[in-house]
Amino acid sequence: MTQYLSFDIGGTNLKYALINNSGHIIEKDRVKTNTENLDSFMESMYQVADKYMGKFEGIAVCAPGKIDTKHKIIYFGGALPFLDGLNLEETLGKKYHVPVGVENDGKAAALSEQWLGELHDVNTGVAITLGTGVGGGILVDNRVLHGWTFQAGELSWMITNSGLGTQNMAAYTGYSCSAVNMIRKVNLALGNASNLDDGISAFKAINDGDLRALAIFKRYCRNVAIMIINIQTVINASKFVIGGGISAQPVVIEEINNQVHKLLDNNPMIGKQMIAPPVVAAKHGNDSNLYGALYALLLELNGEEVR
Repeated sequence: MTQYLSFDIGGTNLKYALINNSGHIIEKDRVKTNTENLDSFMESMYQVADKYMGKFEGIAVCAPGKIDTKHKIIYFGGALPFLDGLNLEETLGKKYHVPVGVENDGKAAALSEQWLGELHDVNTGVAITLGTGVGGGILVDNRVLHGWTFQAGELSWMITNSGLGTQNMAAYTGYSCSAVNMIRKVNLALGNASNLDDGISAFKAINDGDLRALAIFKRYCRNVAIMIINIQTVINASKFVIGGGISAQPVVIEEINNQVHKLLDNNPMIGKQMIAPPVVAAKHGNDSNLYGALYALLLELNGEEVR
């Protein structure tokens, strides 16, 4: 089978995998993301690609930021601002003489689920990644939406608390629905100030029913449920898929579903009109973006139109 090299560019790690066109991972690994400058970062990508020279027929990439999928250009770059303006066709494409595809990380998560996961055969659905911020990919008519300026699905910028002032990041879902922020708040409440990012301790307290942890956790899941309902008023999706590290915790999916139903039950006006969509965990976990980046490239090679 034809094999491809897939990259998932993150602020902490650069993940990569050799995957065939049926979605089987032959080999995968990660290296620490080189954040020194663009040249150093690209050198780390070249080192990986050189290792697999002759074994791949294309290179698929997903990255943070706004992605011009047609011209293979990354804009802004999220936590890696030096990626702004990077043209992967002019770099990876010219160096290795193979087709190159690039997609936003949130949209890649949706494509992964569409290809081999929970959104397969779903006409209208949403993938939400809960991490430092909120990533998203929206499927309508079986296609991931990119939008006029490739902004579709950037869910972190939904304003859900304008009373705080729109210059305050706490007014946006990127803050109120941040899994990292929730875990830090739980650890602070538990007195774990020396390790605020300890997700294991935070979820142990949540699963053990610690009242301090539960209050923060339930408020967090309510914020995610509000975001889901806001999205649902626009696209009427038949399924929402939750990704990110915390999605592996069954209590997360259970409580988000619980909060969606509570919000609809508490307001008969909307509750009579809106049917609560199922909210499920993503299938592919930490490999999701590697699959999604490749599927985006495969669609392009098959002549699918970018939207």
